[in-house]
Amino acid sequence: MSKKTLTVTIDLEGKAEISADGYKGKGCEAASKFLEEALGMETGKRTKKPEWFQQETSAVKQRT
Repeated sequence: MSKKTLTVTIDLEGKAEISADGYKGKGCEAASKFLEEALGMETGKRTKKPEWFQQETSAVKQRT
């Protein structure tokens, strides 16, 4: 499992950008939502990384 991180970058003009790494699927949107709201960001402007199109998997153990 990869480490999940959120990175917030704010430029000199005050424009904020959030980068979510280690997430698959829509997990990054859920994880970064509180930051987007706190910073007053427009949620419609998202650039989706290739990981967004992957599904989060979970391990399932089966007893026999």
